[in-house]
Amino acid sequence: MKKLILAVSALFLSLGIFAQNNKADNILGVYNCGTGKDAYKVKITQLSDGTFKGAVCWTADLYDEAGKVKTDTKNPDKSLRNVPMDKVVIFSGLQYDAEKQQWSGAKIYDPGRGIKVKMTAKFEGPGKLVVRGTVLGIGESVTWIKEK
Repeated sequence: MKKLILAVSALFLSLGIFAQNNKADNILGVYNCGTGKDAYKVKITQLSDGTFKGAVCWTADLYDEAGKVKTDTKNPDKSLRNVPMDKVVIFSGLQYDAEKQQWSGAKIYDPGRGIKVKMTAKFEGPGKLVVRGTVLGIGESVTWIKEK
C-alpha cells in the first residue's frame, strides 16, 4: 500500500511540474528571491513580441546608510547606473522552448556583480522556478518561489 501511495504521489508531482513547464505564460508572476538582507522580488511580464521580461519590483535593502535609495552603480551601461535597485530590469527577451519545456534565449543581469550571463529557467516543483545562469560552461542555479 505504501508503494502505491508513493507511486501515485510521484505521478501527481511529475504531472504538476510538467503542467507548469508546458505553457509559455506559466512563468508570469512575482517571485521571491534571496533571503534576509539580500531578499528581493522579481516580476515577470510578457512583452508585445511574446518574449518575457523580469524586473526587480522590491528589495529588502533599498536604502544606503544616508537614507538614499540605492542605485545600480555596477551596471556596465553607464546610462543605467542611476536606476533605483527596485526598478532594475534583470532580463528581457526570454523565450519559451516548447521542446525542452524551459525558457531560454536571454541573458540575466546580476546587479550585485554587475555582469550578464546566459539564462535558462524551468519549474522543478509547484511554484519553484529554477533560474540558471552560465558563462563559459560554468553556472549557478537559484530557486525563485512564485507568489500566489
